Amino acid sequence: MINFLKYKTVYFLISTVVILSGIFSIYYYGYNVSIDFAGGTNIAYQFNKKIAKTDIEPIFKNKKIKIFSISITGSNRLHARTSSIDEKQEKQIRDEAEKKLNAKIQLLLFETVGPTLGRETIIKTIIASLVASLGILLYLTFAFKNLKYGLAAIIAAIHDLLVLFGTFSLISHFLGAELDLLFVTAILTTMSFSVHDTIVVFDKIREYRKKEWKSDFKTIANRAVTETMVRSLNNSLTIILMLVALVLIGGEVIRFFVLTLLIGTITGTYSSPFVAVPILELLERRKSS
Repeated sequence: MINFLKYKTVYFLISTVVILSGIFSIYYYGYNVSIDFAGGTNIAYQFNKKIAKTDIEPIFKNKKIKIFSISITGSNRLHARTSSIDEKQEKQIRDEAEKKLNAKIQLLLFETVGPTLGRETIIKTIIASLVASLGILLYLTFAFKNLKYGLAAIIAAIHDLLVLFGTFSLISHFLGAELDLLFVTAILTTMSFSVHDTIVVFDKIREYRKKEWKSDFKTIANRAVTETMVRSLNNSLTIILMLVALVLIGGEVIRFFVLTLLIGTITGTYSSPFVAVPILELLERRKSS
């Protein structure tokens, strides 16, 4: 048996440093927010000749359309995110670009989300997260017949969310990832994975408490973590290897989504034995004191 709880101060210090770094990134860098939340229009054009951003930007400005971001890939494909426009305005931009640049343009993508729908998406995301957290708390409290188990699991899940939000801010700033609905999917998936791994450890703790009711909680918790550690690592490693492969060879559309899941899987694996169990041990110690 390994005395994992002996180093709980180190675990809490690591988590604090990572979370504070993420909060710093969120405060100074923020996020590249997709139109799912901010509203606006995504446009993608395929040109039959090489162009530069300076060629296309004046056309948008002449139409009094605000450009949030614009990029051109090596295959003469332009991606632009602008303020909300309708199909008529898009057609005018395309016609003017073909005329001024003497080029043929193929429309690849045109999607518009209004600001009202963007705010509604944010509200629904917050509600979904709160409902999921409440459901997890009630389920674990009922399953283990003890509120402390539910609280420890929720704190660990919140820990994972804070790590994920902070890390994604860095990814958004340095790699250009956009915070969109796929990120919301990754958040909810991470919560479920984190709690799933935590339940395995908690169930082993409950089993030992019934068999060895005279033993102190710290000894029982260390034994439970020691016995479930290999299983948790093996389980997580199969997921991590698959996600790493998708990050390396997957398409651009899902790359950041998969990367977010990868970070969530790693932090979820860490938080179960090194956050949830120490929190539960502190709650138990407070009860007995």
